[in-house]
Amino acid sequence: MFKKILLTLIIITLVGCKTTKPVIVTTKKVSVKSKSEIVNSVKKTNSTKQNSTKSSLSKPVKQAQNTNETEVIISTSKTMVTNEVIKAYISQFKEIAIGNMKSFGIPASIILAQGILESGAGVGDLAISANNHFGIKCHEGWTGESVRHDDDSDQECFRKYNNPSESFKDHAIFLTGRSRYSKLFELPKGDYKAWAKGLRIAGYATDPKYPDKLISYIERYNLHQYDNQVLDVDYVSKEKKLAGELSIENRNSKSQDIALYEVQKGDTFYSISKKFNLMVDELKRINNLSNNILSIGQKLIVK
Repeated sequence: MFKKILLTLIIITLVGCKTTKPVIVTTKKVSVKSKSEIVNSVKKTNSTKQNSTKSSLSKPVKQAQNTNETEVIISTSKTMVTNEVIKAYISQFKEIAIGNMKSFGIPASIILAQGILESGAGVGDLAISANNHFGIKCHEGWTGESVRHDDDSDQECFRKYNNPSESFKDHAIFLTGRSRYSKLFELPKGDYKAWAKGLRIAGYATDPKYPDKLISYIERYNLHQYDNQVLDVDYVSKEKKLAGELSIENRNSKSQDIALYEVQKGDTFYSISKKFNLMVDELKRINNLSNNILSIGQKLIVK
């Protein structure tokens, strides 16, 4: 009995020892960021994203350059054209301008520049409806067809032509046949700037910027090359060659020496032929002319 009691006490003692033994708990240290650190981290991330977006947006997008520039030409009408249209106009009418320079003494560069400006490079209202490339109004004495068009005043009378070539020819006759433009023909044929300013002074246009516009077209599209072509190659050399050939022929036939006469204001083929005791047909033949048109300053071979 005693042994049972003793055994029971030992068991109770052992159990009591186990329940009082401290329980050791192991914990893992977790690093916790403060609120300010979290906020800063978020701001930094957002800032990085924004900078990245800005960087990508700030890079210029490469686009194909448009070489076919557009401009507005304002004369008798407001016309929008491209530089390709202007170049096509020059290509189409440069030979006529060169021919008119040879026949009438008006610089080809001026003819083309006026044509571009006054006709909107051939696509302006008057050019389309009346083949009028130089904005020439009816004026007193005009007996041809006409159209009405708003300009300085409402529904003004403008000349109408069958084709653009007639307009170019009438432009030359218009300048050479009016005394107010006579001073122009005293200017050097290669001085396009003086001609542009002279046209404005003579009253061809009321726009004070008219000379600057003409000069701009001449220089942008190198129109004075056609003046040089006439003055330096075709016009001068052919005149010298013709004079030289006739001089040799005259020396061989023991005729009189070659003489050149410069056409003055009021001259006609008839008055010149009487002055030098020639027939009108002979005067035209030796100068290789087929029409009755003369221009002030034009040089004729006479005997």
